[in-house]
Amino acid sequence: MAGIELRNVSKRWGRFTGVDRFSLSIREQEFLVLLGPSGCGKTTTMRMIAGLEEATEGDIVIGGRRVNDLDPKDRDIAMVFQSYALYPNMTVYENIRFPLKIRKVPAAEHDARVRRAATMVELTEFLDRRPSELSGGQRQRVALARAIVRQPAVFLMDEPLSNLDAKLRVSTRAQIKNLSHELKVTTIYVTHDQIEAMTLADRVVVMKRGLIQQVGTPTEIYDRPANTFVASFIGNPAMNLMEGHVTGGVFAADKVRIPGLAAPDGPVTLGFRAEDAAVAPSGQIAAPVYTMELLGDATMVTVRAGGALVAVKAPKDFRIAIDERVEIAVPQAACHLFNTKTGERLEA
Repeated sequence: MAGIELRNVSKRWGRFTGVDRFSLSIREQEFLVLLGPSGCGKTTTMRMIAGLEEATEGDIVIGGRRVNDLDPKDRDIAMVFQSYALYPNMTVYENIRFPLKIRKVPAAEHDARVRRAATMVELTEFLDRRPSELSGGQRQRVALARAIVRQPAVFLMDEPLSNLDAKLRVSTRAQIKNLSHELKVTTIYVTHDQIEAMTLADRVVVMKRGLIQQVGTPTEIYDRPANTFVASFIGNPAMNLMEGHVTGGVFAADKVRIPGLAAPDGPVTLGFRAEDAAVAPSGQIAAPVYTMELLGDATMVTVRAGGALVAVKAPKDFRIAIDERVEIAVPQAACHLFNTKTGERLEA
């Protein structure tokens, strides 16, 4: 087990900066998720930790040792990639065993370690099969077992669920969560899927264009986004954001009027989450329905107001026609305020 320190780590290719002055302390046994859209620098950050990319500047410290100049094989890490990278001519057993042979682990230990890893990912009955005889979810579990058998100080996982269908993602995600609890190994997990981040992470690092936007627990990031980018990236649906103007504590925008806000007069971006508002006989937003979606456990009602599409979750049996007028009640306590120019959160 090992903690990780990233100190002003940057990666540049000519004039392009992929990661810019990334600094973070990752605790021993922590499950940290790097989250952001494609091109934000999350995979590059992981590859620098692994030694697959050379940092342009800054220090990478694993277990108290600076590793910038160490080869990947000497950093005591195990990686699980988006592609399974299995050897097609080997059985599951031999695929899992392969890292032990490469690292010259005594042969007497191989069988017990392979079978323990296979048991942890529920692959015991498939050990004699070849990868071509497995489903996508099973192949990903072989890749996980191959990483587990190494008993590394750090796990690095680069979008390991991206190639799986929706149902397999849910079950494999649960398995990774359980493994993390059982193995207690420092883990860095890269994804663009905010549901994976929210369900797996001890802490989430939200990134955009090579820069850290916010670091916090899933609850902190969901409940108090640091800026409009985080607010719009986290949540399904994303937080409603409307540009307007505050005068005397009253936010006003097209079809919107929300009083009781502790904010100075001037332009502001107001946000609230769909589940924090409600369709009501009277409310602070009054607009025709743009669309209605049945979700099973709820009905999502969307209107166009404040120059944006605004969603609210209604009861599952709620029905309304498109273009019919609806009113939405937004509690003052559910409102988030952001600087319209910078996007940064405004604290009351």
